Amino acid sequence: MNPWIIVLIAGMMETGWALGLKYSEGFTRFWPSVATVVLALGSFYLLSIAMKSLPVGTAYAVWVGIGAVATAVAAVILFQEPVNLMRVMGILLILAGIAALKFA
Repeated sequence: MNPWIIVLIAGMMETGWALGLKYSEGFTRFWPSVATVVLALGSFYLLSIAMKSLPVGTAYAVWVGIGAVATAVAAVILFQEPVNLMRVMGILLILAGIAALKFA
C-alpha cells in the first residue's frame, strides 16, 4: 500500500485517540478508554509501517499535522469549540506545511 495512504489513515486514527482521551474522562470510562488505546496502538503501528518508505521527519510531521487539523475540526463540531480567524489561519498553515512536506 502507498505509504502516504498509510500515514493518512494513521493520522485519522490519531484523531480518534485524541478525541477518545476526552471521552474517556481520564481513563475512568471503560469503553472509551479501550477504544483510545486501540486507536493509539494502531496509529503508531501504521506510522511505523509508513516510515519504512518515508523519511522519519516527513512522516512524523505529516502524521501530527493530519491529526492536529482533524482533531481541531472535530472539536469544533463535537464540543462547540470556538472558531475564529486565528484558529482558521493556524489550521490553514498546518495544511500548507503538510502539502509542502508531501511535495518536497
